[in-house]
Amino acid sequence: MKFLKKPLGFLFGQSKAGNSVQVQSLNLFSEYLDRDVILDIYLPPGFQNRKKNGYPFVLFNDGQDLWRMNPVITGILENLYTHKKIPPILAIGVHASQQRMREYGTASQADYKGRGDKAGVYESFIKEELHPYLNRQLPISDSSEDAAIAGFSLGGLSAFDIGWSNPELFGKIGVFSGALWWRSSAVRPEDPDADRIMHEIVRQTKTISQKQRFWFQCGTLDETEDRNNNGIIDSIDDTKDLIKCLIDKGVKTGSIRYLEIENGHHDPITWGHVIPDFLEWSFNNGE
Repeated sequence: MKFLKKPLGFLFGQSKAGNSVQVQSLNLFSEYLDRDVILDIYLPPGFQNRKKNGYPFVLFNDGQDLWRMNPVITGILENLYTHKKIPPILAIGVHASQQRMREYGTASQADYKGRGDKAGVYESFIKEELHPYLNRQLPISDSSEDAAIAGFSLGGLSAFDIGWSNPELFGKIGVFSGALWWRSSAVRPEDPDADRIMHEIVRQTKTISQKQRFWFQCGTLDETEDRNNNGIIDSIDDTKDLIKCLIDKGVKTGSIRYLEIENGHHDPITWGHVIPDFLEWSFNNGE
């Protein structure tokens, strides 16, 4: 561990020569969510719609934020391909809706204010609709070790929750400035670090996958809150405490990476700077 709306047919066809990343966008109607879900699909250079072994892939919650980065995600991917830092992958940005605070969270329960009450429905969308759809429409790998799910802030909490609960689907999880403070009750002064839902879910998990890998990032300027007055902002405390929960459950330290970015903010600019590290760590298999 280191601390540091286009028709479906438009998807298919070869990408252009060179290192250009092609972006295809579409609306996928979800019966579970009862709405259209906007997807941005980033096709690698030389994309082949009948690739024999399928492409490794990553799903990003809050996919709309990929365009708010500097450079934007296409530039990040093209740079990685140019320097052969990662093999060709499919990156899928899943846009959040106006119900983001209801659909993101932990599937097993809402927080103490009732937020995240549709997180279980969102998980069902990912498992029962989106993943099968991608498997039918795109040449994705059928190995969980080639599949990642990631997200930013509350989307990072959602990604961790879904990935942790579904290791048969996702072998890698990325959490950028995760909202790991998500709580079952308000902060209690006598025990300010109690009642964090995701930490308790990990503690209560009976069996874990030894194949999953976990990537976390925090910025030292993610926030200013310090509920336990230990001189460390809550987002960093919450992330390191979740890492400890993982290790206590038997996850090997070599399967965990944590980046702490000095002067890093809770914004897409900071996340754009660290996405290359996440993608390299997740997909660089020596090719």
